[in-house]
Order: sequence, then C-alpha cells, then structure tokens
Amino acid sequence: MAKHKNQREEGVLTKDVIETREPSMYKVLLHNDDYTTMEFVIAILESVFQKSTPDATKIMLNVHNEGVGVAGVYTKEICETKISVVHLLAKKNEFPLRCSMETV
Repeated sequence: MAKHKNQREEGVLTKDVIETREPSMYKVLLHNDDYTTMEFVIAILESVFQKSTPDATKIMLNVHNEGVGVAGVYTKEICETKISVVHLLAKKNEFPLRCSMETV
C-alpha cells in the first residue's frame, strides 16, 4: 500500500509597504462676543489649552481686538474635543463663547 503525503501549498510571504504621513492639522479659533468676560477666556485658555497666563492673556487680547484668536493647533480629533469642552464650559457658565476650527 502506498502512503500518500499530504501536500500543502506554501504561500509566499510578502511584506506590505505601509505608507505613513503626518495627520492634517487644524487651528482652534476663539471668537469675540460682547458678553464673555476676559477672565473666563483666560481661564479657558489656561485649563483647556494649557496656556501660561501671559500667553492666555495675549491670545485673549487678540480675540478682543481682532475678533478672533488662535487657541492652538491640533489634529482633527483633538481639535473637535477641545471645541466641545469649550462649548460645554461656556454653556455651564452661561457665556456665549464660541470657537471653531480651520485647516492650517
């Protein structure tokens, strides 16, 4: 009796080339309004965007004088999260502070 060997097809291992690239970056913009206090904007910049008091003051003055200021530059997901946190804190404190995002 002849014994049959199990024949297995051997696959060829290939190495996929994975292309990586930097994620797109976005600016978080704070918008001026007539009701949100300067102190609250500074507190937001310090707590949400981890800015120093002098940097937060500079950004707040830009928002106040120019109508808009850049709070920071982040990936899309981080940007969206920070905007949500700002809107939540503003609503909780009864301020109409708004922010948006824009591509860099």
